[in-house]
Amino acid sequence: MAKQAFDTLRALAIASQACGFILIITLETLMGDAARPWQGWTLAAMLLCALSIALVRLYRRNRARKSRDRRLAALDDDEAS
Repeated sequence: MAKQAFDTLRALAIASQACGFILIITLETLMGDAARPWQGWTLAAMLLCALSIALVRLYRRNRARKSRDRRLAALDDDEAS
């Protein structure tokens, strides 16, 4: 079984969500009911971060797939010649 490389995007996603939840709980503890709008903005920021990370992952996956397809096409061309 191959060793998995460290996934920076996964670590970033986990860290951003953990920080967001900690901030939401801290706001509730310090501000009480006045924290509601700030918690909403924090949740929106968490969702924006998650969406951004998902888009970067999709972009990287598609770029790697296109690169792999180009290499395979080049190998097929070399074998055909």
